[in-house]
Amino acid sequence: MVLTVEPGLYFQPDDLTVPEEWRGIGVRIEDDLLVTDDGHENLSAGLPRSADEVEAWMARVAG
Repeated sequence: MVLTVEPGLYFQPDDLTVPEEWRGIGVRIEDDLLVTDDGHENLSAGLPRSADEVEAWMARVAG
């Protein structure tokens, strides 16, 4: 079986408790897990996680 784990943060456009630049956005980090009789494997473990890693990856794929 493969399942998805999707923790996320979603900020409303009028939420004054967060900085203005974050209002109206959502941030989600998703993992795809393979579960077998022998255990499990995180299929997305090799993807970038931190903001710096994501930005560097985006710069590489954008050319």
